[in-house]
Amino acid sequence: MRVAQLRRTLLTKINVIIKAMPLNDKIKAKLELLPDSPGCYIHKDKNGEIIYVGKAKNLKNRVRSYFHGAHDVKTELLVSEIEDFEYIVVGSNIESLLLEINLIQENKPKYNIMLKDDKSYPFIKITKEKYPRLMITRQVKKNDGLYFGPYPDVGAANEIKNLLDRIFPFRKCSLHEKRVCFYYHIHQCLCPVVNHVDPQVYKDMTNEVKDFLTGSGEDKIIKETEQKMYAASGRMEFEQAGEYRDVLRAIQTLRTKQRVRNLDNKDRDIFGYHAENGWLCVQVFFMRQGKLIQRDVNMFPYYDETAEDDFLTYIGQFYKENQHFVPGEIFIPQEIDKDSVEALVGAEAKVLQPQRGEKKQLVAMAMKNARTQLQLKFDLEEKSLIRTQGAVENLGEILGIPKPNRIESFDNSNIMGTSPVSAMVVFVNGKPSKKDYRKYKIKTVVGADDYASTREVLTRRYSRAMREGGVLPDLIAMDGGAGQVGIAKQVLDELGLDIPICGLQKNDKHQTSELLFGEPLDVIDLDRRSQEFFLLTRIQDEVHRFAITFHRQVRGKNTFSSKLDGIIGLGPKRKQAILKTFKNLKAVEEATVQQVAEAGVPYEVAERVKEKLSAAFTPDENWESLKDAAR
Repeated sequence: MRVAQLRRTLLTKINVIIKAMPLNDKIKAKLELLPDSPGCYIHKDKNGEIIYVGKAKNLKNRVRSYFHGAHDVKTELLVSEIEDFEYIVVGSNIESLLLEINLIQENKPKYNIMLKDDKSYPFIKITKEKYPRLMITRQVKKNDGLYFGPYPDVGAANEIKNLLDRIFPFRKCSLHEKRVCFYYHIHQCLCPVVNHVDPQVYKDMTNEVKDFLTGSGEDKIIKETEQKMYAASGRMEFEQAGEYRDVLRAIQTLRTKQRVRNLDNKDRDIFGYHAENGWLCVQVFFMRQGKLIQRDVNMFPYYDETAEDDFLTYIGQFYKENQHFVPGEIFIPQEIDKDSVEALVGAEAKVLQPQRGEKKQLVAMAMKNARTQLQLKFDLEEKSLIRTQGAVENLGEILGIPKPNRIESFDNSNIMGTSPVSAMVVFVNGKPSKKDYRKYKIKTVVGADDYASTREVLTRRYSRAMREGGVLPDLIAMDGGAGQVGIAKQVLDELGLDIPICGLQKNDKHQTSELLFGEPLDVIDLDRRSQEFFLLTRIQDEVHRFAITFHRQVRGKNTFSSKLDGIIGLGPKRKQAILKTFKNLKAVEEATVQQVAEAGVPYEVAERVKEKLSAAFTPDENWESLKDAAR
């Protein structure tokens, strides 16, 4: 209940803020001119970047809905970034769906569904050769062999191929071998060139593999393998008998993994989905040769009017440009527009909406799994939120202060006093608020004086917050011991601020060891396995990481800049221009004088830069003509 209430409160606050923001004049004018036609709309941010592409049966109603009425948190976030929009009118809903897919693929807007699994799945292939080979491939070429699959699980494909290698001795050596290969000795290759094997043998094996993978030949192979095992045992060839036994076990294991089976041996994709709280989960079952071999799950927020619209977008991306193998049949739920799906997948597959029996149960199973996966996501998020909120609340109780919703932490970084910097990280309700992070270059301290650096940064941070009415923290967590806490208290006393301060002290292994708090300062007894201790460790690790990263950036720029000191005609702005263009000294050393000049400095100065950075410098060919041309 508490979590649900927090979410409702947050949504209400965001809605109030968004509604208070005035629409810009361009958007207002465009909203009045929207047509009642189907089409696609394109939302852009302040930089003109496309952030969302959507489709609509009625562009006027759909686009206007973004700027009027209440929305959930994720949609409000999208709306807050919209500075302009465009639209394209089409003739039908199906045309708008196809256009939307193309626009998303082309522009990859950050708020649209973007499938992560753009991999191609492996197939088992028997090559089209006089003496064929058995192999795994991800590329399907016409008239290049016989393909079986695809297998969404590459491990399953390898497992099946290994089993087939033990049963069917396809060629593994090259056609130029002068003697039998290693695989011949372990009965996995006939070495056809050396042994002059009749090509018909391979044709027969190909047919047997086809029967085995479609399920019609398994019993025959099991029976033949059992006979070979007993025969080898009768001849006292126990090692050979053991190999046949292992093959039988492998076949049984494969059967067990694929026991969800349909007797018609067809390739199918079975789709189900579930939508809740602005999130959509799509579940796909892959059925190959009548066997349910794998599933695929995707979850993402949706922004269209209905989940069914985004479900269609998902299917379009799923099969676009052969991203996924298109099977003979595709099962979809009843409420999805069948004509749209057929337009998306083309004539390669038959789109069905099963009404009864086993096929309808498969769709129901996909729907149920989608609902289960989405509910699992929500449950995990709620537990995580409860744990984090509980840790923040408990930390306040342990320290005897109000709940520290906003915690700010500081850390310094320098090497032997050079390029000193400091950094501040902010955690709000137990989670990092990166938009509030701040970096500080130390301005008034000379050398490696950690305490003086801390004094400068805290003074700058909180005096500015007081001048500008900025947000103040509920707790300051200093990265350090009593000395750092003492400096922080002095600064706050001078500014007239009363903010609780704690110290996060590390041990000799640079790990969070003790929490210091109180007046006088004392070690707070905190269970190291508790969520509160884990939260403090995260804060300390994050501020240290942020400070170190910033210091490396500054040090790199200073090193670059110092190498360019003393060059006549090269002032701070020109140094910055070279730095912006080349990023590092090595790039400058490898550049020509002309390239350095193109960064925004005169040719004479570019020549001096090259002279200083390279003792072996020689002017470019036609250097004088270049200078004359520049003049």
